[in-house]
Amino acid sequence: MARPRRFRFIRFQPDASYFKPFVIPLRHLEEKELGYEEVEALRLIDVEGKNQKDTAKKMKISQPTLSRILDSARKKISDAIVNSKAIKIQGGKFKMAQPGRGQGLGRGFDRGRGRMGGFGAGPGGNCVCPKCGHKEPQIRGQPCYQKKCPKCKTRMTRA
Repeated sequence: MARPRRFRFIRFQPDASYFKPFVIPLRHLEEKELGYEEVEALRLIDVEGKNQKDTAKKMKISQPTLSRILDSARKKISDAIVNSKAIKIQGGKFKMAQPGRGQGLGRGFDRGRGRMGGFGAGPGGNCVCPKCGHKEPQIRGQPCYQKKCPKCKTRMTRA
């Protein structure tokens, strides 16, 4: 019996989840499905220029697993482009990682950190868009990273 697949940790979900050739009607297209963990691997390696070792650590998977994910994603995208197929982003076994959370300190010590393991910013404060600088008050119970900027639709961060 095979070992169950582990969750892959991702920090990004694209705003668009479907891409198709411009002139071909949707009903005539074959689809290629790309998992969210494949998109995350492509983003970190190809867009941000990170190396495989750091990317694998960030996604909490082994480097050989990351390499297989990259190969699979690149083959699917190449096939879709060369053979005029649509690309649908969905599925995969993943968890959204919270921004700013590391691997932890190990050994179970919390050393003054907040109840969820991170350093809490306390009550009040603002959510800020890193792209356009838009600010709005932080609402208790709603993390800033879950909000999108009303102006440019970028995920917000805590100020």
